[in-house]
Amino acid sequence: MANVKVIINGKTVEVPAGSTILEAANKINVHIPTLCYCPDLGCGVPNKPASCRLCLVEASGIRPRPVLVPACATPITNDRVEVWTNSARAMKARRTVLELLLSDHPQNCLTCAKNQECELQKLAAEFGIREISYQGERNRYPIDESPAIMRDLTKCIMCRRCETVCNKVQTVGALTGNGRGFPAKVGTASMIPLADSSCTFCGQCVNVCPVGAIVGVSYTKQVMAALNDPKKTVVVSTAPAVRVAVGQEFGFKPGEPVTGKLVAGLRALGFKKVFDTDFAADLTIMEEGNELVGRVKDLLGLLKAGKSAAEAQKEAHLPILTSCCPGWINFLEHHFPDLLDIPSSCKSPQQMFGAIAKSYYAEKIGVKPEDLIVVSVMPCQAKKYEAARPEFNHGVFKDIDYVVTTRELVRLFHEAGINLANLEDDDYDSPLGESTGAAVIFGVTGGVLEAALRSVYTMLNDGKNLSGDAINFRAVRGLDGVKEAKVEVAPGLSVNVAVTSGLGNARKVLEMVREDRTRFQAIEIMACPGGCINGGGQPYINGNRAEALQRRMEGLYAEDNGKPIRLSHENPDIKKLYEEFLGEPGSEKAHHLLHTVYHENLRD
Repeated sequence: MANVKVIINGKTVEVPAGSTILEAANKINVHIPTLCYCPDLGCGVPNKPASCRLCLVEASGIRPRPVLVPACATPITNDRVEVWTNSARAMKARRTVLELLLSDHPQNCLTCAKNQECELQKLAAEFGIREISYQGERNRYPIDESPAIMRDLTKCIMCRRCETVCNKVQTVGALTGNGRGFPAKVGTASMIPLADSSCTFCGQCVNVCPVGAIVGVSYTKQVMAALNDPKKTVVVSTAPAVRVAVGQEFGFKPGEPVTGKLVAGLRALGFKKVFDTDFAADLTIMEEGNELVGRVKDLLGLLKAGKSAAEAQKEAHLPILTSCCPGWINFLEHHFPDLLDIPSSCKSPQQMFGAIAKSYYAEKIGVKPEDLIVVSVMPCQAKKYEAARPEFNHGVFKDIDYVVTTRELVRLFHEAGINLANLEDDDYDSPLGESTGAAVIFGVTGGVLEAALRSVYTMLNDGKNLSGDAINFRAVRGLDGVKEAKVEVAPGLSVNVAVTSGLGNARKVLEMVREDRTRFQAIEIMACPGGCINGGGQPYINGNRAEALQRRMEGLYAEDNGKPIRLSHENPDIKKLYEEFLGEPGSEKAHHLLHTVYHENLRD
């Protein structure tokens, strides 16, 4: 592509033809304020709607005379363009735009969930706005609250970031523009409640909303009330991706695992026991791996009996799809109901943990399930929706009582005056705190499948374990949206696998399955681009998202490499759980407690 030259504030910069003014300005560190622009929505999808007009600059060489244009959406196609970001005309226009946005925005910043993290608030401070020149009618909307996500459209600035990530990245299609002119807002079709829409609650809209128009529903008050209830025994478990994200809020390097300090902080909050959801991830591999082995053996038997590859795959319910991510499962139920027979029937590690805690553990400590409060710390908004699903509600108790996101846990630590940087490392409690390296990599795309392959190899090879570098299935690693590989799981037996993250990529892979059922035997899917490390409840990333996710991924693999046990089936507490309680993987008791069913269009 040919390069063109552009002059910005008197300084010449060369960029590829078609680059925007904003991209050229960024190249020479000329700051132009933006609000609707979000270059790192994920999956390489640019967001250039130019809807907020806050990046207006004065430019010549585009029209017959100098004009104001949005820097984020104006391409440079010739060498005649000259730009002024600091002209009186441009600065006045940007200030007017910002004041108009503020004139229709609530002034309850102190109690807003995005206080001190709100981009509109930061711009107001950057512009030094102390009063708003424009007064008039304001939009008013009722709050829409689901089990996982709350929308306050009174705060919506119509940047359309949420719409972009929902439609172009995730391809869910739950959000769209409604109305025109002053009352226009982004919402669901016909403005129905979010809980009645096709929303998967992945939370990517929460991650990209610059203000507090879309936030997660917090259960921290209920958690604190339970901690102070002498009649309740309150335990907590932490997801693998939390340990490589929470530290950045306390001065640690991005991606640095702070597992021991996280445990110490939770103990300081008052939890009776601090467990690891990784324990349940190992348990998931026992059940899901057993399921995969069973289906592969069925496939081989059907092929031997003379069935065609397509017939055999279909009858063996292959390819098997991982079921750890509730956002992805919700997507499947709404958009691919014809494939509901192929995902693993395993509950997610969160729900498995709750089921075992309310049965096996409650029995061990002599507490009624309804008096044992189980809190999970998750990187995800969809986990709140999952915990509220009716099949996990057993009348007097639920598998999981409350879900707290990483962001919300950080606020709890701050409120309690707990600084993780000042704490000594602590260990998880037993018996639900022991885990392996295979479990910790559940937090990144490819990790679930790699963990399963490590144990499936043993299951198919008469108990022989992988060792050395062979334990690392590098072909399924990395942050690419779709990865395909052929993996040997036994001498002379290979399976075709795929790993995908981001629901837009999931759609592509599932369309492949619809077209050719024999293409894969196992598929891992995660709703969020990059996996749980980029979950909708993780700390906000200010800066280079790709770099931050890379470091979080590396942190998880480093913890995996440092674990003394890296195979789920070698976890001694998992072995004990089966010996004392479950019997064997796939047993009737295991199936009752650890497996579930899926529903077509669950909320339609």
